[in-house]
Amino acid sequence: MKSLQHPVILILGAGAVGLSLAGKLTTVARVYAACRAAHAAAIRERGLIMEGVWGDGTVGGITPVTGPDEVPPAVDAVVITAKGTDTRAICEEYAGVIRGRPMASLQNGIGNEEIIAEYTDTVIGGTVTTNFSVAGPGRVRVQSESAPMHLGAWSGDGGAPGRLIEIVRSAGIPVEADDDIRSGKWTKALLNIAVNPLCALLLAPVGVAADENIREIVVGLIRETYAVADAEGVRLPWATADDYLAHLFSVQVPDFAAVYPSMYYDLRRGRRTEIDLLNGYVARLGKRHGIPTPHNRCIAGLVRYAEAHPR
Repeated sequence: MKSLQHPVILILGAGAVGLSLAGKLTTVARVYAACRAAHAAAIRERGLIMEGVWGDGTVGGITPVTGPDEVPPAVDAVVITAKGTDTRAICEEYAGVIRGRPMASLQNGIGNEEIIAEYTDTVIGGTVTTNFSVAGPGRVRVQSESAPMHLGAWSGDGGAPGRLIEIVRSAGIPVEADDDIRSGKWTKALLNIAVNPLCALLLAPVGVAADENIREIVVGLIRETYAVADAEGVRLPWATADDYLAHLFSVQVPDFAAVYPSMYYDLRRGRRTEIDLLNGYVARLGKRHGIPTPHNRCIAGLVRYAEAHPR
C-alpha cells in the first residue's frame, strides 16, 4: 500500500456494509465500489445517501463499478464485504485486480480468508458488528455501532493491517488491531453457529434457543465447535464450551431474543445461506480431525435441504 495520501480502495460485493464503508472512506481515499447495477445507477445519478450514526446526507466521490474492466490498475487495497456464498465467484471475477494486492475480509462466517488466500498473498481478517442495512438503491442506514471494527494479519505482509487501519481510522471509523484475528472470527461465529440455522429452520427469532426442547441442540452444536476449534489451535475468549454457553444463555440470547438472523431471511427469500461457512465448516473440519460433529452435520444438512426446497 502506498502512502496514505489519498490511496485507492476497491470494495467488492458492496451492499449495506460495503457501501456504508465506501461512504466514510471517500473522505480520505479514492473509492471504487463493485455493487449491484441498481446501486451503481443511483450513486452515479445523485451520490450515496447515508443515514444513521455514521452521519446523514448525500456522499459524492464514490465510483461504482459493475465489472473488473472499470477498476483502475493502481489499487492499493481491496476490501470484500460480499456474502460468503459469493466469495469465490467474486474473487474469480476480479482475480486480475486482486493479485498482488492486500485484501481484507469483512464478512460473516469462517473460511472466507482461506478462499481469498488462493488469489492473493496478503490477506487481512476482519470483524465488524455495526448494524448496517440497505434502505433502497444507493441508500444505506447505519443503525447502531456496538463495537469497533477489528483487523488483523491472516497471511502475507504483516504490516498491511496496520496501514489499512490508519486509513480506516482517519475516515472516522472506530477500528482496532487484532493480533489473533482467527480467534476473533471464530468468536463472532459462535452465536451464528448456535442460533442462526435453528431460527431459519423453525421460523423463529433468537429467543427460541432458550426453549427447553431446543437448548440441548444448541449445547451440542457449541460443544462440537469448541472441540474442533481446539484441534485447529484456535483460542477462544471463554475457556470451555460450558463457559460460553453460560454467556450465550444469560446474555446473548436475551439481548437478541426478538431478532430474526439473516439466515432466516435468506431461506424465506429463496437465497443461498452461509451455512457452509458456519455449521458446515465446523463439520468439514471435524471430519478432517476425526472429531464427531453430528449436531453440526445434521443442522447443515437440514438447511441445505431447505435451500433446495424453498417453501
